[in-house]
Parts: sequence; structure tokens; C-alpha cells
Amino acid sequence: METSDRTPEILVDADACPVKAEIVTVAERHDLRVTFVANGGLRPSRDPKVRNVIVGAAFDAADDWIADAVRPGDVVITNDVPLAARCVELGALVVNPQGRLLDPENIGAALAARNLNQSLREAGTIKGYNAAYGAADRSRFLQALERTARKARNMAADRSRT
Repeated sequence: METSDRTPEILVDADACPVKAEIVTVAERHDLRVTFVANGGLRPSRDPKVRNVIVGAAFDAADDWIADAVRPGDVVITNDVPLAARCVELGALVVNPQGRLLDPENIGAALAARNLNQSLREAGTIKGYNAAYGAADRSRFLQALERTARKARNMAADRSRT
């Protein structure tokens, strides 16, 4: 299927993703397919528009699968900044579970901050604790995904008209 004729898909880096149910809800509202990609532990879905892909246990196997499958205009949900950078470069719309859109304008800064924090953790300068995921994060994510899903559908419609 040509990129211009295809409906956008939501690809999810699903290992430790706290918003799977919310993703399915938004996808249903916009008639989008969802693919959850993980190393294991995914619950099957009866929804024919939800697909689970279990990849091997190799380091970054899920990331590599997503980067190989993503197409311009698809939506990617990930907390993994290097994966987000790969997907942004390929023309995807990327949202993290906290509701932050990662795009060509901010992905460089996000990648630099991630690399700095990793270096500081490795040096023992800072601890690697993640903040608890709360209701405000979930609300921001839902709003961001709703806007991004609409944008993806509009982009696909614009491509099909050209």
C-alpha cells in the first residue's frame, strides 16, 4: 500500500507503557490500528485493530522493530528518546506517556538532555529515579494523543488529495 493511501497507525513501545488502555480508547475514536511491540507480557486483545508483536529479548529489539515498521505520519508512543529520535527522523509523530510531543524542533534537546542525565547517572552524580506516574500525567497524555491522532488523520487526508 502506498504511504499516501494508508491510514496512520499507532505503534507503541509497550514494555512498561503505563497508558495502553488510553491508547486503545483514542485509537477506536479515530479508527486507527494499534500495534503494541514488546519483549513479552502483552495481553491479547479481541479488537481486530489491535495487534501485539512479541520480539526477541535482544537489546533494543522492540525499538528496532518499531523503527523498521514506522511510516511518515504514523504515531509512536515511547519514553525511549533515542527511539523517538529515529522515528521523528522518519516522519512519525511521537508522544511520550507524559504527553510531551517530540518533534524535529525539540528532539535534539531531548536527546542531549537524556545523554547528559545518563552520563551523570553513570558517574554517580545523580540517581536514576523516575517520578511516579499520576492522574495529571495520564490527562496530559490523553490530550496530547487526541491532538496527535487528529493531526495524523488530517495529514493522511491531505496526502490522499495530492
